[in-house]
Amino acid sequence: MTVREAVFSLLREFGLTTVFGNPGSTELPMFRDFPSDFRYALGLQESVVVAMADGFAQARGDAALVNLHSAIGVGHAVGSIFTAYKNQTPLLITAGQQARSILPFEPFLYSEQAAQLPKPYVKWSCEPARAADVPAAIARAYYVAMQPPRGPTFVSIPVDDWERPCAPVAARQVSRRMAGDPALLERAAAALRDSHRPVIVVGAGVARDQAWDETIALAERHQAAVWVSPMSARNSFPERHPLFAGFLPADRAAIVARLQGTDLILALGAPVFTYHVEGHGPHIPPGSALVQLGDDPAAAAWSPAGTSILTNLKLGVAALLAHSPAVTRTPPVIPARAARIDPGPLSDRYLLQQIAALRPADSIIVEEAPSSRGPMHDHLPLLERDTFYTCASGGLGHGLPAAVGVALARPGRKVIGLLGDGSAMYSIQGLWSAAELRQPIAFIIVNNGSYRALEEFGRHFDIKALPGVQLPHLDFCALAAGHGIKGIRVERCEDLDAALRQVFSADVPMLLEVVVK
Repeated sequence: MTVREAVFSLLREFGLTTVFGNPGSTELPMFRDFPSDFRYALGLQESVVVAMADGFAQARGDAALVNLHSAIGVGHAVGSIFTAYKNQTPLLITAGQQARSILPFEPFLYSEQAAQLPKPYVKWSCEPARAADVPAAIARAYYVAMQPPRGPTFVSIPVDDWERPCAPVAARQVSRRMAGDPALLERAAAALRDSHRPVIVVGAGVARDQAWDETIALAERHQAAVWVSPMSARNSFPERHPLFAGFLPADRAAIVARLQGTDLILALGAPVFTYHVEGHGPHIPPGSALVQLGDDPAAAAWSPAGTSILTNLKLGVAALLAHSPAVTRTPPVIPARAARIDPGPLSDRYLLQQIAALRPADSIIVEEAPSSRGPMHDHLPLLERDTFYTCASGGLGHGLPAAVGVALARPGRKVIGLLGDGSAMYSIQGLWSAAELRQPIAFIIVNNGSYRALEEFGRHFDIKALPGVQLPHLDFCALAAGHGIKGIRVERCEDLDAALRQVFSADVPMLLEVVVK
C-alpha cells in the first residue's frame, strides 16, 4: 500500500477521523482521494486550527489530529502549541515539507530542521528518514501524545512521501495509567488520617484523570477545605460544595496566608505552586506538611517542598480513600460568598451573575477573559464536572477557537465562549469556523475597551499610565456579521437578560457583545 493508505488506515484505528487544518501546498497530496468517513475542520489561521483541536481533544479525552503547512504554518501555530503543551493536551501534529529530492537546494516553502522548529513545546518530534517510516512515526507520535503527562507531538512529512510504497502499521494497546508507589500512598493516607486540619488543593489533573467523584469523597471523609490551585485550566470540584474554600492566587505570600493554620496540604493534579509575581519566604505555612499527587515528573522535580507521588489521579485518590478511614473533625471555616449584584451600571460582575442564573444547566464554559476571572470566580460557580476550559499558558487567542473544538466534541451541549475584547481579537477568525460548522455556540464578549488585565497588573509595578492598552472603535457585531454570525450589542442591565436568553436558546452560533463599565 501507499504511505497515504497506511496512514489513513492507522488514523482510523486510532479514532482520529477529524482533521483540523489550514491547507498549504506541501500538504495537498495527503488529501488525494480524501476518505469519506473523515472530516476536515477548516480554520482560517494556523494558531486558530491548533486551538480548535486543543478544545476538541480536551473535551473528548483523546488526541486530536492537526495538519499544518511547513515552516511558516508551524511558526504561526507555535503560540497555540505552547498553550496545548501547558494544557497537557494530546495533539498529533503533522506538517508538510518540500520534496526530499530538492531539500539540499533550500527550496521555496521548505522547513530547515523541521523537527526542531516546535521544540521545546512538543513531547516528541521527527522527520522520518524514509517515506516508508512515516506510518510508524505517526503511530509513535500518537502513543507519546497520549502517555502521561499528555501533550503535543509533531511529524514533518515531505510532500513526495505520500505516494511511496510501505508496509502497513497496525494500532497497538499501550498502557496510559500509572499507579503510584503503594508505600508512599499509604504514608500519605496515614498523614491525612493523623492531621488535625488538612486542606486539599485541586488542579486540572483531577479533571483530566476523571477523579471528580473520588476527590469529593476524600474531602468529605476528612472534612478538608478544598482550594483551587492558581491558574487552573479546568474545574475539579463543585464550587458551591460546603467544603469549597475558593481560589488560590498566583502569589507566594498570599498562598501562605490563605493556607495558614493547616497542618497538611494535599495537592491533587496541581503544581506546587504556579506563581505570577515574584515572592520570597516559605512556599507553605510553617508547621505544615505537603503531599503532591500528579502524573508529571517535571512538576514533581521542581516542587519546592513536600513529598511528590507520581500517579494517575483517579487511582491515587482511590488509594488514599482505601487507606484513610474517616475521622471526626470540626468542619473548616469557609470564606463567605460574594454578595448578589443589583442592577445599575452594567459591570462584568453583573453580567457573570446573570449568565449563572440563565445559562442551561448542562452548559460548558470556555473562558478567556483575564480581567473578569476574579468576578467569574465570585459570580459564575461551576457545579458539574467537565464544564470549564481555559488556557493554562496565559497566552491569548485560545478561547474562541477552543470553544469551537469543545462544541464539536460535545454535540448537544450548549457551549458558552466567555471572552474579553482583547482576547477575542487574537483569533476572531474562529467565528467563521463556528458558522461553517454550524456549532450553536454562544460567544459572549466582555467589552471593557482595553487590555484591562494589563492595566490592573500595571498597578503591581506602580505604573500609573500605560501606553498601548486602550482598544477603542471595535465593533464585534460587525465582525460577527462579516464571519456569518448574528451579533447583539448590550449596554444596559435592563437589556441583558433578554439577550442572554436569545443566545442561549439559539440553534446556530450567535455573538453577544456586552459593553461594561
